[in-house]
Amino acid sequence: MTTAQPVALVTGASSGIGRSAALALVEAGFEVVGTSRNTSKVTPADGVTFLDLDVTSDGSVAAAVGEVIERFGRIDVLVNNAGIGSSGADEENSVTQSQRVFDINVFGVMRMTKAVLPHMRAQAGGRVINISSILGLVPAPYMAAYAASKHAIEGYSESVDHEVREHGVRVLLVEPAGTNTPFEANTVEPDLPLQVYAERRRIADQVAVAVGKDGDDPAVVAKAIVAAATDSRPKLRYTAGSNARRISTARRMIPARAFDQQIRKFNKLAG
Repeated sequence: MTTAQPVALVTGASSGIGRSAALALVEAGFEVVGTSRNTSKVTPADGVTFLDLDVTSDGSVAAAVGEVIERFGRIDVLVNNAGIGSSGADEENSVTQSQRVFDINVFGVMRMTKAVLPHMRAQAGGRVINISSILGLVPAPYMAAYAASKHAIEGYSESVDHEVREHGVRVLLVEPAGTNTPFEANTVEPDLPLQVYAERRRIADQVAVAVGKDGDDPAVVAKAIVAAATDSRPKLRYTAGSNARRISTARRMIPARAFDQQIRKFNKLAG
């Protein structure tokens, strides 16, 4: 089967940013396939076809991408949205636990991108949209593994974009700030908790919850994703929402020492 409509594949589409993006892409005229680790628990969404997908599995990624191509004959946009957070001081998180964060947030993105690129090159067009974070640009005390994974996505996306642009393919970044979603439920807690960090970790967790509660609606991020998918001259980076734009500008414009002090103040750190 083939379709004349452009086709978008959105990972992590069961809730939050992914679900909002899937629905917004339907409204923008796309055939949309959303993925979740367990679609039997997903509430149906008008116009969205759901597939099971585990981005940490090479076999699952190959099967899902193959099924989309077989069913629709094309993939025009891939939105790499699936991800998990991390909590606690870095010393409290084992290497194994940090590897889990990277396997989903970084290597999951790489698996999906590698799976769709041959098809996009063959059709001489396509866009890979990676959901980064403002924490891919700034430090995040007590979320070091998560921030590191988003910093990695920034470098990976910009590098691959240069590799594939001559083939009609773009790799683009969407950078939200705090977003009001159930993302905290997908946060990895420290597996080696230490009393010396307990109070600071508690405060950091409170700050993270407040940022999410007061954050942008997922529709704000979905709007940026649709723009990345449809703009005739796409930008490499789409900062999603006023908070993200403010932080991004501050990172570029404020002297390093002053910015460092603001990070410590915001996160209620001593000294």
